[in-house]
Amino acid sequence: MHTECSPTEFLKIASHTAEYFGFKTIEVLRKDPICKSCETTLSHTITKEDSRLDNASGLITRGLEVFCNENLHAINGPVLLYTIDTTDTNETAVSFHIFNVQKSIAEAILIQLSHALTGELGYTDYVVKINSLGDSDSMIRYSREITNFLRKRLDSMPQEARELMKVHAFTALQYLVEQGHELSLKSPSPLEYLSDQSRKHFRDIIEYLDMSATPYEIDPKMLAHHEYYSDTLFSIDLPAMTGMSTPSLSLRGGRFDEYVERKTHHHTPAVGAVAILHEKPSPARNPRFKLQTPIIYIIQLGFGPKIRSLMIIDELRKEGISVYQDLANDSLSAQLRNAEACGVKYVIIIGQKEFVDGTVILRDMEARRQEPIPCEALLRKLKRNNTVTV
Repeated sequence: MHTECSPTEFLKIASHTAEYFGFKTIEVLRKDPICKSCETTLSHTITKEDSRLDNASGLITRGLEVFCNENLHAINGPVLLYTIDTTDTNETAVSFHIFNVQKSIAEAILIQLSHALTGELGYTDYVVKINSLGDSDSMIRYSREITNFLRKRLDSMPQEARELMKVHAFTALQYLVEQGHELSLKSPSPLEYLSDQSRKHFRDIIEYLDMSATPYEIDPKMLAHHEYYSDTLFSIDLPAMTGMSTPSLSLRGGRFDEYVERKTHHHTPAVGAVAILHEKPSPARNPRFKLQTPIIYIIQLGFGPKIRSLMIIDELRKEGISVYQDLANDSLSAQLRNAEACGVKYVIIIGQKEFVDGTVILRDMEARRQEPIPCEALLRKLKRNNTVTV
C-alpha cells in the first residue's frame, strides 16, 4: 500500500534508484576529461515554446539543453544523466535522460528504472502504458491518414478541434483524445503505419516487458506532440491516494531522436523520462548520499542477455548492491577492458548460452578463474564469497 512521502524522501529514493541503474548527475559527468577539454558546445535552436511541447513540464527539453551546453556530446558512448528539477508550478521532479543509445535497451532501462522507482515508493497497483508514433516516415503516413479521416468528419467535430485542424490534424486528434470524443476512439492507430524499423524497435520493447513480467498495456491513443516525439512513448498510471482526485506521482517518457537532430543538426539518439511529485514543493536543499563503489561489473552479449542483465541489476539493487554496466555495448573485449579499468573484483558474464541455460558466468578478476552459476544462486554465491553484506 502506498503511503505519502515527503519531497526530500522522494528525491532521495529517486536519486538512489537512478544511480543504481548507472545514471549520474551533471556535477559528476562534467568532470569527465573529455568534457573538460572540449572547447565547443553543441549549438542548438531550442526555444521556450519547445518546453511546452515535451509533455513533461519542459524537463525533457531542459535535460537536452544541459547535454548541449555542458559538452556531454563530446563523450563517445552512452550518456546516462539524471537531474533534480522543479516544475513551473514548483512541484518536485526528477528527470532521467539517455543519449547516444539507438537501440531499444535505452527505453528498457528507463522503463525498468521507473518500474523500480514506483515500487520503492510503495506503489503496487499500476500498469505501464506504451505506444509508438514511429519514425519520420511512419509519422508522414499516419498524419496523412489522420488528416483524411478527420476532414471527412469535420461536421462531427467540436469547434475547438476544427480550429486545431488549421494547426495540424495530429494536434486536433490529441484534443479529441483528451476530451474522450468518440471520433478519437474510431480514429486509425499509429501502430498500423509503423515502418519496418520502427515496428522492430517497438516489438523489442514489448519483448522486454514480457520477459520482465512488467504489467503493461499497449495504448494507441497515448499521444504526444508530433514535432517532439518519435517512436516510443510510455507512462505509468498510478492510483490516486485516499482523499485525492489525482495521482500524487506521474511518470512520462519517450524517444525524441528526430527532434534533437532538427534542433542541433547532429544525430544524437535520445530518450527521456520525468517523474513528478504533484502538489509537493521542492525542498530547500537536495538530499546528499553516496553509493558504495561497485566491485561487480556485468557484461552481456545479445538482446536476451541485455534484458537478463537488467533484471539482475534490479535484483542486486533491491539488496543494496551497486554494479557497473554498459548495456548498450555489444563488444565482449570492450566490456572486459572497461571492467579491468574499473578495478572490479568480480565480473558477471551473460551470453546467449547462459541466457538460454538460465545461468551466468562469475569471473574472479583477481584469481583469474570463472565458473557457471545458476541465476537463482548468484546472490547466495556473492554473499558466500563475502562480496556483499546483506
